[in-house]
Amino acid sequence: MSRAGRPAAALVAAAVTAAARGALDWQPPGGATTWTRTNHRGEPVSLLEGPAVVAGVLAGVLVGAGGLRATAATATAVVGAGAFGLVDDLREDPGTRAKGLRGHLGALARGQLTTGGLKVLGIGACALAAATLAPPAGGPAGRPVGRVVDTLASAALVAGTANLVNLLDLRPGRALKAVSLAAAPLVGTGGGVAACAVLGAASTAVEADLAETDMLGDSGANALGAALGTALVLGAPRPVRLAALVGVVGLTLVSERVSFTRVIERTPVLREIDAWGRRPAAPRAGVGTTP
Repeated sequence: MSRAGRPAAALVAAAVTAAARGALDWQPPGGATTWTRTNHRGEPVSLLEGPAVVAGVLAGVLVGAGGLRATAATATAVVGAGAFGLVDDLREDPGTRAKGLRGHLGALARGQLTTGGLKVLGIGACALAAATLAPPAGGPAGRPVGRVVDTLASAALVAGTANLVNLLDLRPGRALKAVSLAAAPLVGTGGGVAACAVLGAASTAVEADLAETDMLGDSGANALGAALGTALVLGAPRPVRLAALVGVVGLTLVSERVSFTRVIERTPVLREIDAWGRRPAAPRAGVGTTP
């Protein structure tokens, strides 16, 4: 992989994200109301950031020229995660009781296919395809069984990271900060093109995200997470990939019972990072306000 491809991936991802967001704002498919949701403050926010980020990351990966198999793997993961996330964004039944990974898997076990369940299956399949295409940084395992196990672990890492980033997208800028911090150490590895594409797209999207006019939605968050997971598969040695998988699975399981937002709010360092660049929280009624 040419080192020149990494800055090109970042620059192109940033530029295409901005251009795509502007084009979508000019003529939103289905009208602006299709893409409008209510954020944690009860204010309107647009989901158009998500497809713009998907376009930016994909463009950055294609221009970065990280090798045919690596490019195909990352593109497959990003497009698949973005597309299935978009289906969940736009077609989710607000009346469904299935929430979280456990809820959607439970619905599937009962024979009920929710949009979230479809997303789980679709992203899982795309992650498996990406892991099959990708040449692992540590080299292929020596035996066929070892190669299968390595591929399945890599697929789980890609799909799990896509889901975890989406779990973080509950406050403005949180998911974008997380993926940027995680992608930065991967810039100099075999997954550097994917990491730089993530950084480039995030750098463009973060302004509107922090301003609370845009949000990633499932489409953008899943795509960024899938790109980050693929960067790990391409650039990290096997022990690091396995450790990352354990961390991702652990955090996902914890999220079913523990609120990330509450943990962040109670941890000073995390609270400061999380709040950086964001509008102050609205004061509670009767606290520092006049009636």
